[in-house]
Amino acid sequence: MKTWTLVAAVLLSLPTTLAAQGLSDRQVTDMVRDAFTPVIEEYDIPGLVVGITLRGKQHFYATGLAAREGEIAASPETIFELGSISKIFNATLATFAEQQGQIDLNAPVSDKLTDLQGSAFGGIRLIDLATHVTGGLPLQVPRKVQDVPELINWLADWQPPHPRTRSYSNVSIGLLGHITASAMGMPYAQAAEEILFPAMGLNSTFINVPDTAMDRYAYGYDRKTDAPIRVNPGVLADEAYGVKSTARDMVRLLDLQLGHGDVTPALSAALDRTREGHAKTAYYTQNMIWEQYPWPVDLAAMEAGNGYDFILSPQPSEAIMPPLPPQQDVILNKTGATNGFGGYVVLLPAQDLGIVVLANRNYPNEARVRTTYHLVEDLLGAQE
Repeated sequence: MKTWTLVAAVLLSLPTTLAAQGLSDRQVTDMVRDAFTPVIEEYDIPGLVVGITLRGKQHFYATGLAAREGEIAASPETIFELGSISKIFNATLATFAEQQGQIDLNAPVSDKLTDLQGSAFGGIRLIDLATHVTGGLPLQVPRKVQDVPELINWLADWQPPHPRTRSYSNVSIGLLGHITASAMGMPYAQAAEEILFPAMGLNSTFINVPDTAMDRYAYGYDRKTDAPIRVNPGVLADEAYGVKSTARDMVRLLDLQLGHGDVTPALSAALDRTREGHAKTAYYTQNMIWEQYPWPVDLAAMEAGNGYDFILSPQPSEAIMPPLPPQQDVILNKTGATNGFGGYVVLLPAQDLGIVVLANRNYPNEARVRTTYHLVEDLLGAQE
């Protein structure tokens, strides 16, 4: 009788035990393959890697080639150019420096760039640089500008053409990185590579890929010519779009945002600060680089918010005062691209879910958003 009781107890506990174990690697990779195979075929993506953290468990899917010459396979250790996903690290370095008293994100730019005192740009706060609420800065550094001192001279005469609008700009976030690193007493690349990345436990994240890792650095493929390419240097390139990383390291970043992994209290607070809401746009709440939608959210809203028309045009925004604390029932996202690479990251705190998609082809944002959104639905649906 005792034996039968024991067997019955074990059988009754199996569904609960299996549910607690979560999805298997095979289940997750099958979902990812089914979701992304049509996209890979439609846009002729040479190589793609997807990293997922779900309830504390990591999963990876890799397909295709990191480099066609030599037929080097893509893997979770392949180094991809992140493009504007790099801006997340820029904002984190700024909040980390603030935690240590090196900058005040609520202070005006002119406190650190004294040549801009009395100018319209000098009155913009550092936090505005991190949220793109600058009133109409251009997307790129003007071509005639050759270095940061020339850019500061150009900004001294600049007037905001669209006051208080959210204007996506490499100039604004680039200057935030420059100001932060200067306050730390070093160039931006050094601050990122010697202080921030090690503090986060990122072993394969770089601005300047070292010789020892070049064999893992993928080639991007130009969407017009299909030629193998890598990012070109430029003014504020390191700060705005210069980070290169692996899917494994990016899942580590997402895990840290979700509260998994040991970091210092200062870095934990800095990561949380990047997810504060500072401005409301037509589609989402603007955090420090992260763009935040309520979850669940209509897919069309996410596609529109990530569409090039919305990104490249100044958008009305409403300041959130005081800032909205980090939220749980939301989905945060960020796209990034260089001429040869396209990436996307999403974070769903309440579901303990994060996804990174890295590809060596710059394919449309809408395709990245749509495919990842359906993958999120599949993953969450399989958990129910």
